[in-house]
Amino acid sequence: MADPLTELREVMARLRVECPWDADQTHLSLVTYLVEETCEVIEAIETREDGGDADLVEELGDLLLQVVFHSEIAAQEGRFTLDDVADGITAKLIRRHPYVFAEAEIPDDLTGTWEQRKAAEKGRTSSLEGIPARLSALAHATKVLNRAHSRQVRLDLPTPAPITADELGSELKALVVRAQASGLDAEQVMRTVARDLEAQVRAAEAQERTQLSP
Repeated sequence: MADPLTELREVMARLRVECPWDADQTHLSLVTYLVEETCEVIEAIETREDGGDADLVEELGDLLLQVVFHSEIAAQEGRFTLDDVADGITAKLIRRHPYVFAEAEIPDDLTGTWEQRKAAEKGRTSSLEGIPARLSALAHATKVLNRAHSRQVRLDLPTPAPITADELGSELKALVVRAQASGLDAEQVMRTVARDLEAQVRAAEAQERTQLSP
């Protein structure tokens, strides 16, 4: 009997041949489902009740299907296979964890070191390269700040005071209420803030390059 992953691949391959809807799909047509399934996994995690994993198992399966679906489309076109996808992520994990799979020391800043290795591998010259454009404004701003921190980009920002999750939620809710009462779109305003942050990062990186130039 085939293992579950092999059976899933075989089922998907058959659907691509015998089901008109599955056979008609493309990478682009599946994007909306990929977004939906990702959001449903997040919801299953955030609303999970103690001892109840059934929803999470189901939603992770739906998300896994998207990976298998995209891989099968590519395999039929002779581009890459699910094995290529698995091999790629396995090699990446080993490469980026030399303190696990080699003799390196565990770095003090794990996140920053990860981002630095990724930037070096991809030949990125700016910490902003590779940030997904579809992120929400708040997630985008957070990613910009994380990247700037990992690349030690100096920004003129106030030193933050610690805050709890409950306090943060309360403050964010209050700000959204104030925004609505003032006729403002909080998401739109945050997009502007994120763009301003990006401009600060680019300016700081440009200044650093100038200082390092002979």
